[in-house]
Amino acid sequence: MPAQEMMEQLAKVIDAHQWDELAALLHPEFSCLYVHTGETFDRDSWVRTNAEYPGFQNFRLLDCIADGERAAGRGHVTGMTDGELQHFEVATFITLRDGLIVDMTEVWTDVDLTPPAGTRPQA
Repeated sequence: MPAQEMMEQLAKVIDAHQWDELAALLHPEFSCLYVHTGETFDRDSWVRTNAEYPGFQNFRLLDCIADGERAAGRGHVTGMTDGELQHFEVATFITLRDGLIVDMTEVWTDVDLTPPAGTRPQA
């Protein structure tokens, strides 16, 4: 499967909470880096992290570009925390080997963050 289709399938499986199907998309040597926390995961720990994430609701792939065995996607994630709906954005970068995701890098941010005062030019 081309990288574009793999990114779309990954998003579909995660959005549908089909955790038993998630590992089938990942190469046995899979590794994922969360840039924002410095954490790294192997295949089993990344599937478990997603399946057990408290309050997760939806994942929507908003944009994806691909070339050969690599793809970059931008997604929107929602989840419940303390009874409140939260919104996150994630940039996901994947590399395929043998038709499976072998390498992934993700960068997450909370949509509700406010830029620090004084960091933006005045209009």
